Amino acid sequence: MNLIQAWKKGPGPESARDYIILMLKGLCMGVADIIPGVSGGTMAFITGIYDNLIDAIRSFNGAFFKNILKLNIAGAIAEAHLKFLIPLLFGIVLAMVSMARIIHILLESHPVQVWSLFFGLIAASIIVVGKRVGELSVKNVAAGIAGAVFSFILVGLIPVTTPNSLWFVFICATFSICAMILPGISGAFILLLLGKYEFITGALRNPATPENAAVLVVFVCGCAVGISLFSRVLHYFLERHHAVTISVLTGFMAGAMRKVWPWKEVLDSVVIRGKVHVLSEANIFPSAFNGEFGMAVLLMLVGFAAVIILEWVSSARDS
Repeated sequence: MNLIQAWKKGPGPESARDYIILMLKGLCMGVADIIPGVSGGTMAFITGIYDNLIDAIRSFNGAFFKNILKLNIAGAIAEAHLKFLIPLLFGIVLAMVSMARIIHILLESHPVQVWSLFFGLIAASIIVVGKRVGELSVKNVAAGIAGAVFSFILVGLIPVTTPNSLWFVFICATFSICAMILPGISGAFILLLLGKYEFITGALRNPATPENAAVLVVFVCGCAVGISLFSRVLHYFLERHHAVTISVLTGFMAGAMRKVWPWKEVLDSVVIRGKVHVLSEANIFPSAFNGEFGMAVLLMLVGFAAVIILEWVSSARDS
């Protein structure tokens, strides 16, 4: 089996149009990861590729690494879902490289409008994902409420001071990467909560020193271990306890609405390398029902409608 045959064997897009659509979905995930407190996992759910994403992460299994050790590159490519992951990752990276500055500028100059758009997106995604629960039982409702309460409390926590030891960096990496594939919770936000956002981004700015290189290697290893283990745990619960798991994930998104409420009052902040990072804030009602309020409501409706239309198009395509 040659490399081209191995590539074609894996699951993923078949036509050029499918590749473009998957890259666009990756673009949506990348934009979401740029927004503080918004997860790419939410966009994976909205765009209907969440299950595929979990399966693709799980494809880096024992057989894959066994083929790598045997230098059987074709076998490794056939085992991994690279045909799915590469265009998706291309879209994610493209968004982060091209949109990061634009999104941050918009958040600084038009925060209410940006948060309003994402508020509408996530509000609609709660409905879209919630429909996948199926039976509305007491157990499912309780699971959803538990997920919402946990997420609501989590996004309201204040960052703590923690050690810079490599073992703690490893733990932070495992938790933050898990959060990145959970809808409603941001991996960068978890790092900020654990007091390691400044430390890790500082190492990224100057990776050539031995100390920073060690930190980054440990962080990458923690990410690899965390996402590998967590994707399998999540797959197990989605397979064995689908309704309860979807209920919890829906609750996560509902609780995270606290973070994306457009109107906020900053209570405490810190400056990290010239940029202001909010430590704590309170949600407030709009100060006036003027043109800005009308635009915010319009953007909420636009975001809401975009998700509903996207879900309708995806359902029509599948049927």
